[in-house]
Amino acid sequence: MRRSSEQTKAVILAAARERFAESGFEGATIRGIAADANIDPSMVMRYFGNKNQLFAAAAEFDLKFPDFSDADIDQLGSRMVAHFLERWEGDEALIVLLRSSTTNAEAAQRMREIFVAQLLPAIAAVTPADAPRRAGLVGTQILGLALCRYVLKLSPVVAMSREDVVAALGPTIQRYLTDPEITA
Repeated sequence: MRRSSEQTKAVILAAARERFAESGFEGATIRGIAADANIDPSMVMRYFGNKNQLFAAAAEFDLKFPDFSDADIDQLGSRMVAHFLERWEGDEALIVLLRSSTTNAEAAQRMREIFVAQLLPAIAAVTPADAPRRAGLVGTQILGLALCRYVLKLSPVVAMSREDVVAALGPTIQRYLTDPEITA
């Protein structure tokens, strides 16, 4: 059965996400990804050009922020942590990107782009005073949580329920979002 070009691209991307998640950017190879997708390596190159372009496509990630502007401002930190947990657990691409960003400059740049393009506007919409600083601080906690829970898999953090994580991190994120002393 022949696949359409869109189906082939989807199979390649799925294999790439798994391979990048497992091996990181440096350890993943076009040949390995092609083998995982059960296709010739030339097909990977045909659709994606090179490993960097394949990685960029595999690491495409939408944080899918809900409109927080109507949220109770006192619950914003908890809602944001809950949302991030759902996104991290719902799409492997961000974990792939996080793992790879520790060793690859292009992956690190992609991570920064996602957070600047998506997190900063979401925070600016609800707490515009010094939104870049607030977004940076929120990023430290969210990325730290993701690194410890989904990449390093620190057992105490992995063992926590979503509710426990929200209860523990929500107040910190809340402070970063609304504390007037955070502004410069």
